[in-house]
Amino acid sequence: MELGRLEYLQALVTEFQVTDSTGNKCRCSLALSVSSVSSHTRLFSLAEAKEQVLANLANFAYDPSNYEYLRQLQVLDLFLDMLTEDNETLVEFAMGGLCNLCLDKTNKDYILEASGVEPIITCLSSSNEETVVSAVTTLMFLTTPRSRAQTTALPVVECMLRFSLSANTRLSNLASIFLQDYCSPLQVEEARNLSKHTAVGIPLPKD
Repeated sequence: MELGRLEYLQALVTEFQVTDSTGNKCRCSLALSVSSVSSHTRLFSLAEAKEQVLANLANFAYDPSNYEYLRQLQVLDLFLDMLTEDNETLVEFAMGGLCNLCLDKTNKDYILEASGVEPIITCLSSSNEETVVSAVTTLMFLTTPRSRAQTTALPVVECMLRFSLSANTRLSNLASIFLQDYCSPLQVEEARNLSKHTAVGIPLPKD
């Protein structure tokens, strides 16, 4: 990666960290993608500015050539921290960024070592479809012989059973793949039996 790219990533991280914490208006000229960077400066609220910067970082996570520098700048930690935010848009972008990053073994190991599975599982209860889809996909990517007990824990399998019955085809197909490829028949049967005896589960995301 050329030095200019690293400097730009550093600028994004710094922009996110120093965004006015008082909630006052702040200036932000960062675009949602590298290809659409504009020279025009728009006035954003605090929340909008943070969303804009996090969207940029999530977009950079698509490119494997950026992985080393995103680790160096602790962007994985930033994404993990954002999963517990009240702002659903920040959660969506952070979850999408992690989904992009975790195909890489080094990133996967880092997320697992950082106890990242638990907050990702929590994202399954989001009302935002994109957040839920990214969370399910990320759990697939994070599943290893070492992490399987956590990524396919009984509450997760029960959740996937419910998702597989959703009218949302995108979500139901993804959940069915999770059940078929990442869970044992015994796990699925146990979760199915549990579902018969409980009325409370992870809610389905809004369409």
